[in-house]
Amino acid sequence: MSQTVRAADLLARRLYDAGCRWAFGIPGGEVLTFVDALEKAGIRFVLAKHENAAGFMAEGVYHMTGAPGILVATVGPGVANALNVAANAEQDRVPLIVVSGCVDEDEAVTYNHQVFDHSQVFRPVVKASFRVTAGAVDAQADKAVAIALDPRPGPVHLDLPISVAAAEVPVPALPTRRSSGLAGVPATGAALDTARDWLAGAERPVMVVGLDVLSQGGEAAVRAFAETFGIPTVATYKAKGIVPDDSPLSLGGAGLSPVADRQLLPVLKAADLIVLAGYDPIEMRVGWRNVWDAGNQRVIEVAAAPNTHYMHQSSISFVGDVGASLAVIGEGVEPKATRWPGGEPAKVREALAGAYGQNEAWGPAAIVTTVRQTVPRDAVITIDSGAHRILASQVWESFVPHAVLQSTGLCTMGCALPLATGAKIAAPERAVVAFTGDAGLEMVLGELVTLRDTGLPVIVVVFVDASLALIEMKQRSMTYANAGVDFAETDFAGIARTLGGRGVVCEDRETLAAAIRDGLGADTFTLCACRIDRKSYDGRI
Repeated sequence: MSQTVRAADLLARRLYDAGCRWAFGIPGGEVLTFVDALEKAGIRFVLAKHENAAGFMAEGVYHMTGAPGILVATVGPGVANALNVAANAEQDRVPLIVVSGCVDEDEAVTYNHQVFDHSQVFRPVVKASFRVTAGAVDAQADKAVAIALDPRPGPVHLDLPISVAAAEVPVPALPTRRSSGLAGVPATGAALDTARDWLAGAERPVMVVGLDVLSQGGEAAVRAFAETFGIPTVATYKAKGIVPDDSPLSLGGAGLSPVADRQLLPVLKAADLIVLAGYDPIEMRVGWRNVWDAGNQRVIEVAAAPNTHYMHQSSISFVGDVGASLAVIGEGVEPKATRWPGGEPAKVREALAGAYGQNEAWGPAAIVTTVRQTVPRDAVITIDSGAHRILASQVWESFVPHAVLQSTGLCTMGCALPLATGAKIAAPERAVVAFTGDAGLEMVLGELVTLRDTGLPVIVVVFVDASLALIEMKQRSMTYANAGVDFAETDFAGIARTLGGRGVVCEDRETLAAAIRDGLGADTFTLCACRIDRKSYDGRI
């Protein structure tokens, strides 16, 4: 007689086999069987306070482990709450498995309490949506993981009916498996020959590195290509650290700051070769649309997926494994002795080193630089949306990849705290710092309780200006009256202490540095409430 298990157990075992060790969400009666199955499979279920935050915690785990994140949502409001973070996963290329509980189809014919079509809600923002069936749960689980991880990664939704989760199903004799390999590298031919000729002859090359490199695991290969051929690099915000920011080849990050663009875009326009390495322009502001002339400049693009966005064009385009493709392009090419004879990249590095007020006595740039000087080289930071995100993304020096986490595609607020929580759960040996605005933290204050319950020493740095600073700045620039952007200051340090954490009000570098040093070795979280003027960002981002 063949062995049987619950369908929920088979699904959980498949996710465990895919490397998943944590799941996040809020249980309801409809998902209790699945939560039980997760725990029995060796996947720890972590209780969050909101499904949106739970999804960001799952993303934080993905960045530390490479395994898909798991978000569990119960029927009705649980599913509805999960929609934003599913959309974020699609925009930010995050392999997120969203498992929702649902009422059985027969029951839903005459019963409508909390019932709506989950797949219809998720379908516009996920790569695939499946209603799990008892007879195919193993294959559906494997398909979900493969689709979530395949280029470009993204969210997959599994709707799990109550009776299906509990149904006894036979254990397959052999697991269903599909190789989720990357597409190939450039084949021998005219395009490859041309790319090699251009690389060999370029005097002023520049490379733009994007998040496709991270999802493919091509960080080392891309860095080696830049170093072998002496190519200066610009990184999108999530790609910071692939080439360390203290390397003379790093021109820092780009994405949302016109201050940075005034230095970086002229270099791109002056380049005689532009290499796009896994560059996905979903991270960039509109000012990065068609910034080079693909009709007259030589542009080699290596991407995970074909260009259908039309944010830019290229002369030669390869689709596939970014790191391996660059290695093939570089085969047999002799590195040129002199690059950028006019020294333009070095001048850009020098200009950007002081462009954001990094040497100020106190303010947003002082906060970021003080944290950088105090935490280990491989520290992980998460950044919430707002004016502080633009500044921190430019000022923060990242020396390793997967260490600057944020919502760059959807730019959703309230992400920094749960991202940091998930990252620390998965990598407790790493220092993890969440940079958040006061408005963003107020959206997710309940997740400080989640963080407290982990017992992990995450450091939360709050930019306290009692304003939606980025929107307030835009409002003033449009000469509109102040409306809907200011609010009373919250005693965040007091809240942190009440919840069992450490709370410190910081108004100078010394207090902040001391709080961080103490927080790194604490047995609970530390919240640093950093007071700044709401106009501190004027002219800096």
